[in-house]
Amino acid sequence: MTSTTGLIFAIGVLAAGGAGMAGPSVLMAASTRLVPLEKRGLTTGIVNAGGSFGQFAMAPIAIGLTTAVGWASAMQWLGILVLLALPAVFVLKGNSNALAAQAAVASGKKALSARQAIGQAIATPSYRYLSLGFLVCGFHVAFLATHLPGVIAACGLAPEIGGWALAMIGLFNIMGSLAMGWAVGRWRMKSLLTLLYATRGLAVLIFLLAPKTSVVVLVFAAVMGVTFLSTVPPTVGLVAKMFGTSNMAMLFGIVMLSHQIGGFFGAFLGGYVFQVTGSYDWVWYIDIVLAVGAALVNLPIREAKPLRVTA
Repeated sequence: MTSTTGLIFAIGVLAAGGAGMAGPSVLMAASTRLVPLEKRGLTTGIVNAGGSFGQFAMAPIAIGLTTAVGWASAMQWLGILVLLALPAVFVLKGNSNALAAQAAVASGKKALSARQAIGQAIATPSYRYLSLGFLVCGFHVAFLATHLPGVIAACGLAPEIGGWALAMIGLFNIMGSLAMGWAVGRWRMKSLLTLLYATRGLAVLIFLLAPKTSVVVLVFAAVMGVTFLSTVPPTVGLVAKMFGTSNMAMLFGIVMLSHQIGGFFGAFLGGYVFQVTGSYDWVWYIDIVLAVGAALVNLPIREAKPLRVTA
């Protein structure tokens, strides 16, 4: 691969990654417009689980295509598969401006502009708490996705255990997303988020203290898989409950930005700390502290709609 081709490939990967993380905010907003309030939690859980299954299923397909036809042709075939999903766009009908107008007519109040909606959200403490918690989620997710095979190798286990551990995360993430989507309609969403982050911290602590065997690693991966992206349905639900669905894609996108910032630090610190110390232990300690902090920061969230701010 030449330097020019490598640069083009890197830009393509970055664009695909950006679209992949922007997708949830758009899909969640579109899907919540199609279902009543009491079914939004389960709907977001199904959407999240579908994305997780796609990651779980497409990884071996991509590897097989790369082996069979090379990376360039594999990218083209994957692009064709993405194009096959375009007809689904017609199912997700709806326009945010029209939705905002309908909500305004129903409430008898003038719809908020994008600038007003962002200003109101940033001025709301609960929204800031939610974003901080989601930043920690990004740290956890990126560190595991990037460095779990390295952690397993550092424990002296066979390389294939790393692959199985990532597969376990993907598989149990589907179960966790569906379960959390069901739970959102039955318990307070901030309590569910607190439980998820606390579970992560406890799981990491037990993993550090336990002997590093194949069974322990796979059980740990399964537990982390259940909590991996289960934070998305209650996070989306809280944004929709506090601010409505007319500006939800934009407001959840801002929360997702904090997730990506946390993801950067999770991936970067994992490599940097291992390079400096020869161990991942300090990253795990940071991970536990952040998990406890995220569990606590979600407790003061108020799920009621904040007082409306108008220009």
